[in-house]
Amino acid sequence: MSNSLGHSLLQSSIIKHQSQRNYSGSIAGNTLFQAQATSEIRKSSSYALTSILASNFRGRRLTVRKSRSQRNRLVSGLVQAVLATDPTSEKLGEKFILGGEIEMQVEVNVSSIPVVEIQLANCAGNLYLHWGGLKDIKGKWVLPGRRPEGTKVYKDRALRTPFVKSGLNLFLKVEIDDPSIQALEFLIVDEGKNQWYKNNGQNFHVKVRSTEKAGSNVVVPEDLVQIQAFLRWEKKGKQMYSPEQEKMEYEAARAELYDEIAKGISLEDIRTRLTKKDGTSSKQDTNASEGQKQTQVQKSAVKKKSYSTQRIQRKKRDLMQLLNKHIPVSIKSAEEKTSIKPKTLSAVELYSKSIEEQINIDILNKKTFKLADEELLVLVTKASNKIKVHLATGIKDSLTLHWALSKKAGEWLVPPEHLLPQGSTPLATCADTQFSTISIDGATNKIQLLEIEIGEGFVGMPFVLFSGSKWIKNNGSDFYVEFIGPKKAIKDAGDGKGTAKALLDKIAGLESEAQKSFMHRFNIAADLMEEAKDSGELGLAAILVWMRFMATRQLIWNKNYNVKPREISRAQDRLTDLLQNVYVNYPQYSELLRMIMSTVGRGGEGDVGQRIRDEILVIQRNNNCAGGMMEEWHQKLHNNTSPDDVVICQALIDYIKSDFDISVYWNTLNTNGITKERLLSYDRAIRNEPKFSSDQKEGLLRDLGNYMRTLKAVHSGADLESAISNCMGYTSEGQGFMVGVNINPVSGLPSGFPELLQFVLEHVEDKNAETLLEGLLEAREELRPSLSKPNDRLKDLLFLDIALDSTVRTAIERSYEELNNAKPEKVMYLITLVLENLILSSDNNEDLIYCLKGWNQALSMLETGDGSWALFAKSVLDRTRLALASKGESYHQLLQPSAEYLGARLNLDQWAVSIFTEEMIRAGSAASLSSLVNRLDPILRNVANLGSWQVISPVEAVGYVVVVDELLSVQNKTYESPTILVVKSVRGEEEIPDGTVAVITPDMPDVLSHVSVRARNSKVCFATCFDPNILDDLRSKEGKLLKLKPTSADIKYSEVQEGDLKRSKNTEDVGQSPSIKLVKKQFAGKFAISSEEFTSEMVGAKSRNIAYLKGKVPTWVGIPTSVALPFGTFEKVLSDELNQGVSGKLQILKEKLAAGDFDVLEEIRKTVLELVAPPQLVQELKNKMQSSGMPWPGDEGQQRWEQAWIAIKKVWASKWNERAYFSTRKVKLDHDQLCMAVLVQEIINADYAFVIHTTNPSSGDPSEIYAEVVKGLGETLVGAYPGRALSFIAKKDKLDSPKVLGYPSKPIGLFIRRSIIFRSDSNGEDLEGYAGAGLYDSVPMDEEEKVVLDYSSDPLMTDGSFQKSILSSIALAGDAIEKLYGSPQDVEGVVRDGKIYVVQTRPQM
Repeated sequence: MSNSLGHSLLQSSIIKHQSQRNYSGSIAGNTLFQAQATSEIRKSSSYALTSILASNFRGRRLTVRKSRSQRNRLVSGLVQAVLATDPTSEKLGEKFILGGEIEMQVEVNVSSIPVVEIQLANCAGNLYLHWGGLKDIKGKWVLPGRRPEGTKVYKDRALRTPFVKSGLNLFLKVEIDDPSIQALEFLIVDEGKNQWYKNNGQNFHVKVRSTEKAGSNVVVPEDLVQIQAFLRWEKKGKQMYSPEQEKMEYEAARAELYDEIAKGISLEDIRTRLTKKDGTSSKQDTNASEGQKQTQVQKSAVKKKSYSTQRIQRKKRDLMQLLNKHIPVSIKSAEEKTSIKPKTLSAVELYSKSIEEQINIDILNKKTFKLADEELLVLVTKASNKIKVHLATGIKDSLTLHWALSKKAGEWLVPPEHLLPQGSTPLATCADTQFSTISIDGATNKIQLLEIEIGEGFVGMPFVLFSGSKWIKNNGSDFYVEFIGPKKAIKDAGDGKGTAKALLDKIAGLESEAQKSFMHRFNIAADLMEEAKDSGELGLAAILVWMRFMATRQLIWNKNYNVKPREISRAQDRLTDLLQNVYVNYPQYSELLRMIMSTVGRGGEGDVGQRIRDEILVIQRNNNCAGGMMEEWHQKLHNNTSPDDVVICQALIDYIKSDFDISVYWNTLNTNGITKERLLSYDRAIRNEPKFSSDQKEGLLRDLGNYMRTLKAVHSGADLESAISNCMGYTSEGQGFMVGVNINPVSGLPSGFPELLQFVLEHVEDKNAETLLEGLLEAREELRPSLSKPNDRLKDLLFLDIALDSTVRTAIERSYEELNNAKPEKVMYLITLVLENLILSSDNNEDLIYCLKGWNQALSMLETGDGSWALFAKSVLDRTRLALASKGESYHQLLQPSAEYLGARLNLDQWAVSIFTEEMIRAGSAASLSSLVNRLDPILRNVANLGSWQVISPVEAVGYVVVVDELLSVQNKTYESPTILVVKSVRGEEEIPDGTVAVITPDMPDVLSHVSVRARNSKVCFATCFDPNILDDLRSKEGKLLKLKPTSADIKYSEVQEGDLKRSKNTEDVGQSPSIKLVKKQFAGKFAISSEEFTSEMVGAKSRNIAYLKGKVPTWVGIPTSVALPFGTFEKVLSDELNQGVSGKLQILKEKLAAGDFDVLEEIRKTVLELVAPPQLVQELKNKMQSSGMPWPGDEGQQRWEQAWIAIKKVWASKWNERAYFSTRKVKLDHDQLCMAVLVQEIINADYAFVIHTTNPSSGDPSEIYAEVVKGLGETLVGAYPGRALSFIAKKDKLDSPKVLGYPSKPIGLFIRRSIIFRSDSNGEDLEGYAGAGLYDSVPMDEEEKVVLDYSSDPLMTDGSFQKSILSSIALAGDAIEKLYGSPQDVEGVVRDGKIYVVQTRPQM
């Protein structure tokens, strides 16, 4: 929920007017409207309302016109907003310093309803807005009825509202819709400290209205005010107002008309709008629906069409109201959870475990049967070609097994006497054998046990049990266990890591029972819900995987078991009731629970829309028709099912019924408007005709007939209609299975909701998807608050929401065809709708919300003619792709291990298991969104002139193509032949393998990331390819010899012969690396030194360069204060007697490393962290930091010094990180000679961080500076953080005219409070022929906070003048430093409050 005021101040009861009541005289008892205006109102209201709506429609969607540009946050409107200490003074909204570092920004946006936005920065604690309204300057505070969520009345004198966290800041928005309130007064209070923040001892005063109107010489006639007030009344649902409310509405109408005059609209135009259209009177529709409240339906005539379309007017909402931000739940395996909460195994489970863990035993079958309050375990094993049946139970009473053997499933044959256990009694067709009691792990932990060895030739064992005087059966039937082993032994299922293994084992054991019917399956699932809930998301994932396997018919639905429909319904209700309860109590699992409910469904059939995808696979498998036309149709159904599929299915049925007359197939298609050309026009074209054989006829007719019902249910909206009926209520009086059923409507639904759902049903088959999508999403938005409130019918609302969600997917897939020639704004608008739908269905959706904000901003830029709209939209598109990839990875991590483990346990087809997560992703809006994004990408690249490539390192190359998934997985490999790597994933911090001459990837590492710098230094061609067709072509050439010829913006490639390889320049040194020599540095007798003492014998180039800059760069460039732990300090600490044990352990590990045991690298790093700080080091470092003006961590307590010491040791330990170690090996650098100084700097809490290359690295142009900028700290730029930074160039003769090349797509920013950072500074960096920079770690004393970034509110993206100022300053700083050194520089720095700070510089390699 948002803190904006989203509900109406006027909450009086809605009085429904009788349909026969006319509008003459006073209207519904309201005296607001005078009789003489009635005729004018009647003439004008219908068109006026349409006109108002149409003015906001903009051809595609209905929005509220914004009163200020998104790129320049200027306060505007009819009345000036005034923020002042003295209420009589006037000045625009401004920034305040409240106390300490707390900053307050107040902005007022005035329209018909003023909005006051207050943002607090650099603050902590429980801060509240203590506020009230003023109707006159000297009056008392009044308490407005429209209040942000969480507002409380304080002593009947004021309102108190909590601020909401937004990133690192606090935010609050207050809307004032009472026109009598002229100003807002407030204070800020910290309730925890009882501390008040005032404005120089007085209240803060925000003037939101003024009696002075723009164009004050114009007076609006009262008749127009009356008409405008009538339209407001009609728009709000014709409510019954009190006299005070009438007055408020009347004045609000007057204010709206003065708003229009202030915008330059004349009185004549206003009168024309309200009363005339092209000189023709508009008649009022006196039969307008009384149910219309705030959500209106607009009928807009479409030119040159004989019909009209209806559209929903979408309410304007704060997107942050959709935020679901739960605490991340780590995915732990059963073993990891056991260490936290050990699970006590029952005696029967302990026995089963002891058998299953024996060596050289195969488990052929394992079943668990429920016996009242106990269970019966039946385990079939095979060892040394002998089969044995183990039966175990916790039943206390004496127990007899009444059993036989089967050569055919189900038959009772008397067991041979030599197989009878001792003490058995042979009977005519069976035998009786007594169970024996044994103790398991203690005298009190007992079970009854029986083991029977079985001879050859038998396939199973039927049995029943006898205890006391009663027979025990399996729900009225015989028990039966098969001896035939599964294709996979159970032990092949793996160790269950990353799953709720114990729960999955239980599910596998109960599957034979669950197969009997849906009643059995749902009841078993209900019984397991408590354990699933206690196991967290992994437990719920286990239930989802099991139910999904059921829904896709991988599991048996009914095994010859008769069960009444009402019994299935009762079991289904029991399960969904439990799911509803978990949904209410554990909102962090809502997405998983929605998926489970979608799979189970109201009647066990699940999401009908998803069944379209699932059942075609079943048809193909059951009828052996996986290729040809059926496979092409399958691909189309997965990509974009449409009403055409109903016709195609009918054509197939007719074709089969006609004994495979192909002319019948084509006749059905053509009669219904589907031609061969249309089949070929689909995204997934259908090129072949069906070809079936007579032995497939019966099965295909049965399965396609069932499938036809599924297709019709989706494309006629039948599934949605039933979900709506279930919530809205109905009584069935006609014919059919629902006769006599009476369903009451769900209580507490929003007003106007039934009409909204009726609108959706009326448009559910529309070919133009936009109208339907708007209605569906408005319905979901209106329904959303009800899903978080207690309601005994909550599950009905959830199933309605699931049906609306499913219909969105179907509608968007139906629209693909018309998008082939669509303009980019149409595709972008559809993306916003599908993204909104995904947000409404997702947990932890913050990144998706900011993507949606970005798309809205891109649309606004396009509408206003901003030339950079396509470049900005491309960055949003890239971020959206990253968000979708992240969602897919989280699904895979959570669900796939459970699918593979349970699939192996249940012996399911491997294809169904391997595509499990992929199919789950395709079932949701993410797949539709991905498809739309893929359609838009080439359009944006074309408009923005981006081409198909970004060439990061333009080096000509010849090599053999090798395709790999991750660069990280091959970074330490050496290729013997020149190799062109086509790599799916590049993170940005990897090394490039020896022998590699080129790296091509669809991934988007920053141009100045580590791997990009490495590629340029190593003269390796490196490029991002955006065109999937080019990438597919390159992958298809794996093993072939290619020549790459890059420019700064493109790469041409062609196949070549071996002779070209010999002539290629870049093959001469393949597999050979230069040898670099280091001189070991000695300890100079000081543990800490100041920047004045930095020399080449004491510190590395990083420290010396920062010291050199001090006092030489322009005064507007800040240089952070620095001290250092010099070379040799680590070795000195290691040799201290305090660390003798650590030294000895480290020596042993280093010897193992020298012998080639690279696994010890991690152990070495851990050992370094065991070092103890000598007291002398602590004292010297304290003295140097304090004398240099830096804060000493120990002043905040011993714990803070320990944090600093750990950070120092982590820098030293990074000498042995894998990437650095293998990099030094490649250049034959003696690792023992590598010494590590530590540069100590105070962290600047950056707004932005940047890296500059003063010669453009992509083109090599020395007249051009290239830079990249990220929000927050620079680690997201140089480290392995996905997405791109903002990039720009600046000509050195026009540094004040930077050109943005790309907007940022990084979803994460790193922020930190005031702290200290310890930077690595080795003697192995910036060497001739070897760039060691970036290999070793820089470690802050405090952990950075990861913040999901909202670029829509970032002035660097939205404020053109601010952007130009910051980017120009960065470029000027880079140019100044290059001139200082006289050579190209690689500069790192940050921006804080508009000031540039340089934290390090080095020669550009």
